[in-house]
Amino acid sequence: MDRLSNTVRPYAWGSTTAIPELLGVAPTGEPQAEMWMGTHPGAPSRLTRTTGAAAGREQSLAEVIAADPEGELGRATVDKFGPHLPFLLKLLAAGAPLSLQVHPDLDQARRGYADEERRSVPIDAPHRTYKDASHKPELICALTPFAGLCGFRRPDEAAATMAALGVDSLKPYADLLGAHPEEAALREVLTAILGADPAETAETVNEAAAAAQRLGGALAPYARIAHHFPGDPGVIAAMLLNYVELQPGEALFLGAGVPHAYLDGLGVEIMANSDNVLRCGLTPKHIDVPELLRVVRFEPTEPGILRPEASPSGEELYETPVDEFRLSRFDLSPGAEPVDLTRSTPQILLCTAGAPKAGTIGLTPGTSVFVPAGEKTEVSGMGTLFRATVVA
Repeated sequence: MDRLSNTVRPYAWGSTTAIPELLGVAPTGEPQAEMWMGTHPGAPSRLTRTTGAAAGREQSLAEVIAADPEGELGRATVDKFGPHLPFLLKLLAAGAPLSLQVHPDLDQARRGYADEERRSVPIDAPHRTYKDASHKPELICALTPFAGLCGFRRPDEAAATMAALGVDSLKPYADLLGAHPEEAALREVLTAILGADPAETAETVNEAAAAAQRLGGALAPYARIAHHFPGDPGVIAAMLLNYVELQPGEALFLGAGVPHAYLDGLGVEIMANSDNVLRCGLTPKHIDVPELLRVVRFEPTEPGILRPEASPSGEELYETPVDEFRLSRFDLSPGAEPVDLTRSTPQILLCTAGAPKAGTIGLTPGTSVFVPAGEKTEVSGMGTLFRATVVA
């Protein structure tokens, strides 16, 4: 196994302190939003092998895998997903809301990507929607108290929130929510929000934010969102969604078609290795409204908060319905027997607390290692480790 060197992405919404505090380093004063662990071309992890033809030379993890896909990933992983790592692991530190967004399912991604390729839309064009042909399910596990929006609420609950703010220009949306069956009502209102006059929407958002600030309580999150995105229609769209607060160790799975936004907190995130995001607010970026309305699932849901239970081995697994990633956690105790983590699939081990050892490699919070498929792997010592792998 090899220690990974990982890149921190400085997105504007990132916390200036959360990742530095975890790593035990001084803040830079700039946002530090995400630390990526994997082979994504935007910021692949790097490592230095101590044996073999490339010994002593730093390489990207993508280069290492490309040189020997079956050796690094295992035959089952290559047969199922191809010669590449199918997941991306991250530390995510939100100091401000991320964009309100949704991801396509696999069939939608394949069709959308093929269509844009056929129309020769440049891959880096601001209006390009599909960057690849993959879906992007994801899981977020809180390391600190973590706030977010996840899935549609029942229309009557959203209408009650709008009514509680006492803003006259929200009344038409509230009326629409009560005028149709649930799924039709949610579609009608989101369509109306995204198609409304920008100047009128900005005025509505500013009035709603002032009311939310004044009234507080369950309405306070909308004031905080509007503080970061004044006048943005996504503030109104946010009222259609469930507000969720996770405690450390709790997680959310976000499947295709589920609108969501992370608002505040530090967590471990894992996702299929894709860039396909359709935005619906809280962003200055392009919003492809017709495609968005095709992808969104207008179904009221209760956010399913995941709370794993330990197996006899001590592994705490976050169950999800996808195969591209499998995330689990180990809380290691001093003096306990080493835990065997050997698997026939590739792994990334991330330390988030303490000072455990993976094999002979000592880890500290925020550090990680890549473990090739089939390599004998034991962890010991005291601390918390997250294990990312695949189902193959």
